[in-house]
Amino acid sequence: MTEFTVALVIPFAGSEALYGPSCLLCAQLAAEEINAAGGILGRPVRMIVVDGGAGPARVADEVGRLVDAGRLDAVVGWHTSVVRQHLVPRLRGRVPYVFTALYEGGETTPGVFAIGETPEIQLYPALRWMGEEIGVRRWFVVGNDYVWPRRSTELVSRFLRECGAPPLDGARFVGLGTADFGPVLQRIEAGDGDGVLMLLVGRDAVEFNRQFARRGLEDRCARFSPLMDESMLAQTGARASRDVFTAAGYFESLPTAESLGFGARYVRRFGPEAPVLNAPGESCYDGVRVLAGLVERAGTAEIGPLTEAADRSCHDGPRGTVRVTGTCTEQRIYLATADGAGFDILASI
Repeated sequence: MTEFTVALVIPFAGSEALYGPSCLLCAQLAAEEINAAGGILGRPVRMIVVDGGAGPARVADEVGRLVDAGRLDAVVGWHTSVVRQHLVPRLRGRVPYVFTALYEGGETTPGVFAIGETPEIQLYPALRWMGEEIGVRRWFVVGNDYVWPRRSTELVSRFLRECGAPPLDGARFVGLGTADFGPVLQRIEAGDGDGVLMLLVGRDAVEFNRQFARRGLEDRCARFSPLMDESMLAQTGARASRDVFTAAGYFESLPTAESLGFGARYVRRFGPEAPVLNAPGESCYDGVRVLAGLVERAGTAEIGPLTEAADRSCHDGPRGTVRVTGTCTEQRIYLATADGAGFDILASI
């Protein structure tokens, strides 16, 4: 029987490598469940893992060669937007591509299905909550120097202006892999902000939070990150993550029937010592399931019918119902604060 082959593009190198282990096992669990139910259009799912933490051009070339050789039916994965920007023109709409990461929004390329959180449903309501509930009004932004942090900062600046809030206290962008945040922290100390919006990835966020705490700045500024997962929290440590807030469509501690069932299946399959569940990993589970659902609904993996099938389609998974609506998704977003080794969910926003 011909397999349905999916390139799973997830990070095992670079600042974002923290997310890779959970992404891999969550996608594997989705594939196994799909195969147990008969596969995709009767074809068993097989995954080819590609390191999405390598250089963006290298990732795009590796996936592109697989497509050129006729070895791929689809692409799924969590990776940075700069990798996505290299992948899209290399794929040229020949196979469906489910991009699962939170991102800056606006992806409209036919055949690309972006299912992650966007600023409109994640950042905006979270910043509004931070202002109303704990009085954070003036934000300083620190982010990695690529499209997601830069575009998100532009959108946040516009959002604050439209809300009548004070303008940003400033913004600094650093390269992926930055280990010394001294100059950024000096700027925060000299500024007037009472909140720090962190648009940092993986290990970079861990280092920033540790250095932030060593300077005692948590007593002066609250921190918010749209990308702060359980693996990052474990490496950051409880002392350095006090008063860190985050928002996402999924947390391991989410007390819903869908989330609890997913966690039980994950532990049953991979054991209690498996990599901690997190939002990037869960998004890969959703990504594989969304792909399967679209192909089954369309009866083909061709881009045209898939695009029609995706219009207002729904997927029910560990984070609840996700509705695809053009260039973004509708999904419930939760706001949480770091609480030791996990997250305490405060509100649905």
